[in-house]
Amino acid sequence: MSNPKVFPLKCPVQTYHWGKVGKDSEVAKLSLSGNSDFKLDDKTTYAELWMGTHHKGPCILNRPKMDNTTLAQWVAKNQDDLGSKVKDKFQGQLPYLFKVLSVNMSLSIQAHPNKSHAEQLHKDHPDRYPDPNHKPEIAIALTPFQGMCGFRPIEELVKFLKAIPELQSVIGLENAQGVISALSGKAQQAALKQAFTALMSCDPKIVETNLQALISKVQERVAAKEDVSDVEGELLLRLNQEFPGDVGCFCIYFLNIMNLQPGESMFLEANLPHAYLKGDCIECMACSDNVVRAGLTPKFKDVPTLCDMLIYEPKSAKENLFDSIKDSKDSNITHYQPNIPDFAVDKYELSQDIKEYTIPSMDSASIVLVIKGEAEGKNQTLGDEALQLQRGTVLFIAANQEVQLTLKGSDILMFRAYCGI
Repeated sequence: MSNPKVFPLKCPVQTYHWGKVGKDSEVAKLSLSGNSDFKLDDKTTYAELWMGTHHKGPCILNRPKMDNTTLAQWVAKNQDDLGSKVKDKFQGQLPYLFKVLSVNMSLSIQAHPNKSHAEQLHKDHPDRYPDPNHKPEIAIALTPFQGMCGFRPIEELVKFLKAIPELQSVIGLENAQGVISALSGKAQQAALKQAFTALMSCDPKIVETNLQALISKVQERVAAKEDVSDVEGELLLRLNQEFPGDVGCFCIYFLNIMNLQPGESMFLEANLPHAYLKGDCIECMACSDNVVRAGLTPKFKDVPTLCDMLIYEPKSAKENLFDSIKDSKDSNITHYQPNIPDFAVDKYELSQDIKEYTIPSMDSASIVLVIKGEAEGKNQTLGDEALQLQRGTVLFIAANQEVQLTLKGSDILMFRAYCGI
């Protein structure tokens, strides 16, 4: 066929320093299985697998005579295959970037601006905020995954303030008392903002001195075989080892620690403080490079902007989980659909008892990643050609195209990114 509308992709890997090393990385293992060009090095940190049209990581069509064609080039020439709503709303661009992340050490304390704020930041500081788009993200755990998301309930922070004098010292006794005495609603939010801003703005020498004092206490308790979970001791020691003396180590007392099991997710909407700490996950995000950082990073920190923009709404870790929804007609599909137009993600779980299955068409171009299992795929635009799907296969499916699968006797797990409009 001259213009196939379903085809596999070869996708780039990012080797950031925080990624997992060699075969410990899910990114590396998926790439090794799904991309014949990928060469694994046991000493390299493999952090991210990129699936999309982002200019910093172009995907290549994995087809005979088309190996030098990027997905971005194909999209530019086949606008109608994006889907009518996508074509109209996003000016013929694929608005999402689909990823796998393998996190070995923590990423920064950060938040993302909303659309209007992103436009203003880009206008005022284009060197720091390189585009005018927002950057909502969803993270779906592939393995047990740890992160931080949103502010803890006030009562949890109060317990830490009463138990950890060093925490009181870095935010100031007046701010600590403000949190302790705040009863509800706007008073709690105002006190939380005042205390968190004081923490993030604290003199680095004061932060380092108090953090080292706290670290010494925790290390003594660990040596005595005491339980240190009351002060998040294990995580504190790990973060301080990764970023010694960093103010972000104190953020664990303000933010929820999220321990996601495979399939659980969190949606990182605009202005929500968060960080990834450890594990492997699926991520989908709007195409943007706008990140406001303030801790656990060697990169530029914009503390005033971060502290001013955040949502200071105390919620529990459970409340910060994002609810997935089973498809009402097909129990094999689970939807992760944030209330934004840029992206959504579906999870497909097919048992080995299923012999034939059709990936349904939709009015959006989509990208499918196979995590587990094997199948043969067919599509009308391919004629008699069959696609071989296996762990690590990345498949682009144009709008209004379905793919008929013949399973090869094993369970299949796939994730599919598309525009959720």
